[in-house]
Formats: sequence, C-alpha cells, structure tokens
Amino acid sequence: MERRKQLAAVAHYTAEKLGADRTGHGMDHIHRVVKMAKRIAVGEGVDPFLPMVAAYLHDTIDEKLVADVDQAKDELADFLQQTGFQTDEVTQLVAILGQISFAHTLEGPVKLTQLGQIVRDADWLDAIGAIGITRAVYYGGAHHEKIYDPAIPPRQKMSKEEYRNLNDETIINHFTEKLLHLERMMCTTTAQKIAAHRQQVMRDFLAEFHAEWDAEK
Repeated sequence: MERRKQLAAVAHYTAEKLGADRTGHGMDHIHRVVKMAKRIAVGEGVDPFLPMVAAYLHDTIDEKLVADVDQAKDELADFLQQTGFQTDEVTQLVAILGQISFAHTLEGPVKLTQLGQIVRDADWLDAIGAIGITRAVYYGGAHHEKIYDPAIPPRQKMSKEEYRNLNDETIINHFTEKLLHLERMMCTTTAQKIAAHRQQVMRDFLAEFHAEWDAEK
C-alpha cells in the first residue's frame, strides 16, 4: 500500500477511536500534532512519514484515554500489519507510543529514539502556548477540577499514580506541576525554538491570572 493511502487509513483509525473525545485529545489535537511532527521532522532532516504516522496514533493507546492498554496495543499492532507496515515498523511504533506520555517521565529517565523524540516533542508543544492553556482549562473542566485554590500548593516529586489523581490537582497548579517543565524537556532543536515562545505565553498568562485573582488589575 502506498504511503498516502497508509496515512489516510491511519487517520481514519484514529478518528474511529478518538473522534468523540471531549477532553482535549480529539481530532483537532491529533491534526495539530501531525502537522507539528512533520515540521519538526523536516527541521531535523528526517523523513516525515513515520513521525506523522506515530503522531496520528499517539493517543490511541494512552492509558488515560483507553480502558485496556494491552488490548489497545494489540488492536493497533493488528491494524498496522493489515495496513502494510513492516514488522519492525509495527514494533517500533507501538513501543514509541507507549513511552511518550509525561507520566512515564515520573518513573525515571525515558530513552527515546529519534522518532520518539520528534513525536513526543510535537505532542508536548500542543500542551503549551495559547492552545496549551485552552486545553488545560478544557481538560480540567471535563474532569471537574477546581480552577485554582491558593490553599492547595502545587505537588512536587509526584509518582505516576499521584500525577493521575486529579482529586489533588487544580487547573492552575497543573501549569507548575507539568506544563512549565516541558520547554526544558524538549529533545529536538526545532521544538526547543518553538517551545521558548510558547512557554513565555504561558508565563504571561499566569502572571495576569494571579494579578487578577488578587484584584491587582
């Protein structure tokens, strides 16, 4: 199967899995990550095909979005094989997609291939900047989080389980707990340059938020 048709099949697969998402991980997010993965790959001198494939699929086996991760991985591997991907490509893609979540970094250093670095950078760039702010609020609202409470300090040195416990999080604390760390964790030079601007957008937003919260503006 030619690459154009493979990409179309992959996009359709993801739309079937995530098309109804209302937490900020729907197809609008997917399409942005695909475009960014292509941009980063080109910037790093890498063939963008597999980065785009991985970007389309990166949330289809995410533990916070699927009920059974192992089953989701098996379904994905079967689909990729049926769509004409080589065995080594299938193995590589499934392995990468199981590593890119921020939660995995809380368990220790994550060693990524260049493909994994590109896809994770693309995904994380969509978590910062103006869209990242919007998605943080949207996700927090979908899970009934508080907007902010000065009596609840941001969590430090969380375990993966603690990070997943949204009962101990506020939307604004999520910036300190995760989002403001992402710029320094970008792997590729292309993503680092993009992240610098987006990170400043978030810092400016937080400064304005706290000033308004305290009625200083």
